[in-house]
Amino acid sequence: MKSYRLNRLFNSRSARCIDVAVDHGFFNELNFLSGIENLASAVETLVTANPDAIQLTVGQAELLQRIPGKSKPALVLRSDVANVYGRGLPRFLYSRMIEQAVEQALRLDAACIVVNLFRIPDQPEVNDQCIQNILKLKPESDRYGLPLMIEPLVFRPNAEGGGYMVDGDITKILPLVRQAVELGADIIKADPTDDLREYHKVVETARVPVLVRGGGKADDKEILKRTAQVIVQGASGIVYGRNIIQHRNPAGMTKALIAIVHENQPATDAARFLD
Repeated sequence: MKSYRLNRLFNSRSARCIDVAVDHGFFNELNFLSGIENLASAVETLVTANPDAIQLTVGQAELLQRIPGKSKPALVLRSDVANVYGRGLPRFLYSRMIEQAVEQALRLDAACIVVNLFRIPDQPEVNDQCIQNILKLKPESDRYGLPLMIEPLVFRPNAEGGGYMVDGDITKILPLVRQAVELGADIIKADPTDDLREYHKVVETARVPVLVRGGGKADDKEILKRTAQVIVQGASGIVYGRNIIQHRNPAGMTKALIAIVHENQPATDAARFLD
């Protein structure tokens, strides 16, 4: 049954997926809201650009699902909320999952459900909470045929700059990706490695489709070049948020990424959509 929903998520020609994440409001960080202050308008813009999926929360999924027609992007439902992204970490960190997550996803007609797997220096309790969330989700997602996307995230120490500081060290990413697969991921959503020439190792470790995260906002040329590199390394697609929604031309950036991911166009050619 999961294959039926995976067919909605992955492009039928390329067998790859472009998922645009706009679930940032879940995390209670003001700077995460840039570009999605009016989320209804942002979703409408993205639907017109036609990515394969849009990642939303239980409170905002209806902005996508109320749109009529058969050709709109699939819904990827965010299942967990955390407070680990701030420049200054609070006294108590958590990662909490919504109740009856799979049931809520099915009611919202989601094609996939996504959950975090954090590795944060000196915060083993958060990792434990993430594992408990996954252990709860896995049998339910299997029972109802809902693909489970696990997002293994390795953080740098907050003291190195604070906030959303992702660690691209492949020696840290690989074991966490492997753990996510061992816990039952149907899809992996992983960070790019510092050396993108090594990304095939992440793909080989996963054995299931790997979608590459965009991370923090980056230069246009860098994003397009990085996307082309990870696709060549065997990635099955991307999950980008701020590099699309905070772009001056979100629809154009989405189309440029479609050209790379689904049509195998070089980054230099795809850049024409940004003009």
